[in-house]
Amino acid sequence: MIEVISDSRCIDCNICVEVCPTDVFEAVDGGHPVIARQSDCQTCFMCEANCPADALFVSPLAGPAPAGSPLTDETFLASQGRFGEYRRWLGWGYGRRPGSLQDRNYVFVERIRRAAEVGEVGEVGETNGQPRPPGHVPHPGS
Repeated sequence: MIEVISDSRCIDCNICVEVCPTDVFEAVDGGHPVIARQSDCQTCFMCEANCPADALFVSPLAGPAPAGSPLTDETFLASQGRFGEYRRWLGWGYGRRPGSLQDRNYVFVERIRRAAEVGEVGEVGETNGQPRPPGHVPHPGS
């Protein structure tokens, strides 16, 4: 859930206002946007991922952080490098390594293909005797 807009980092671009699917933020003429409807936040991280100034902190909590929590303390969050953390994980932003380069799913897919070739598992895409759904189009190469 969105917890903090950093006063020291925010550049008043209002991108968070534009990308939020549940209209959590409100733009303020001549100032930083505000968290107007925190309870509507779905913790989708769209605002944090798109903030070019890494000025937002979205807590992994499903509800608001408790009163006095360090998850609402801008100074603490800045000291821990928490602003823009999700954006860094994605590799979004100048000079960052794209997160997709760290994806290792292809390793597991290759293991399954090799096991299928030697008969350790059924064919990739096999339905185990179940009929395929109507309109099913087989994947090329299967």
